[in-house]
Amino acid sequence: MWVHIRRVAQETYPIMGSALAMTQETPAYGARRAKAPVGPMTIERRDLRPHDVEIEILYCGICHSDVHKVNDDWGNTQFPVVPGHEIVGRVASQGARASRFREGDLVGVGCIVDSCRTCPECRAGHEMFCEKGVTFTFDSLEQDKKARTYGGYSANMVVDERYMLRIPTALDPARAAPLMCAGITTYSPLRQFGCKAGDKVGVVGLGGLGHMAVKFAASMGAEVAVLSTSRDKEKDADRLGANRFVATREPGALDDLAKTFDLILDTVSSPHDLNQELALLRNFGTLVLVGLPPGSTPLNPEMLLFGNRRLAGSNIGGIPETQEMLDYCGEHEIVADVEVIPIQKVNDAYASMQRGDVRYRFVIDCASLGA
Repeated sequence: MWVHIRRVAQETYPIMGSALAMTQETPAYGARRAKAPVGPMTIERRDLRPHDVEIEILYCGICHSDVHKVNDDWGNTQFPVVPGHEIVGRVASQGARASRFREGDLVGVGCIVDSCRTCPECRAGHEMFCEKGVTFTFDSLEQDKKARTYGGYSANMVVDERYMLRIPTALDPARAAPLMCAGITTYSPLRQFGCKAGDKVGVVGLGGLGHMAVKFAASMGAEVAVLSTSRDKEKDADRLGANRFVATREPGALDDLAKTFDLILDTVSSPHDLNQELALLRNFGTLVLVGLPPGSTPLNPEMLLFGNRRLAGSNIGGIPETQEMLDYCGEHEIVADVEVIPIQKVNDAYASMQRGDVRYRFVIDCASLGA
């Protein structure tokens, strides 16, 4: 049963713009200014609306976007910010008209918690492209364009049932948490661009996204090659299901790979040479970017024209596709490789992530909020 939550800090951050709404105080961890350490605070969650579900958060994965938001790397963070959009929890209570879940159900919340629901993109199940403005799980405007959202580094959460996901009972909840972002970010392009048995698929970068891409592509029957800058993760690539490992900085490493791949997923978020990757595609092959390097990237049009190659991008998936991905993971027993930490070590985890020292996702045990 849900137990009302005690105050854990002197400062309470309300749901902005919702002074007349009933709220409940919730312990959380967040940042009060750019590049400040993430620390304890109290936030307010709204009381249940008719179609809302309240969940007790069990685990929350740490995504690189959490670090970018706390550091204000993109220049648009509204402080205080409580990060976290890889959330798994249990249903604690429901609004009067909520019917999709029952108390005690294991559920997930990903990157999206609301949208207009009426535009063509929403009706098509592409809520991430809502034409009137999607509401992301944290540091985003609610649909009233006044209140702001707080994420999963907290004890509980209130979300409309339409944007909540069912977690298959076969999955470890801690290892399922990163599926809410890293999972759908890599599953979606593999499905969208038709990954199938016998395809030759390259995965560039073996990190939080890359390790999930390898697992999904291998489960779909593809022949998977990991392209990485060093051999540090070669054994991991083999364990995850890759058929080949290529250390791209070694002389001649790519010489025999020209015109090899049907599909390449590029998960790297630092500047690098896309022309080199395009040369590895067969005719009519596709290079899909799921990482987001800063700045512009030089591109030689000949690499596309001579071979009818395609360069594409892929965002997260909408709610229906994310549920499809979770069901697929339940059927194929796919979860993330994680390091579970108490919330008190979140700043150490951020530092490790910035060094590239994590295999392959940190996940917060939210029970530690009460410690």
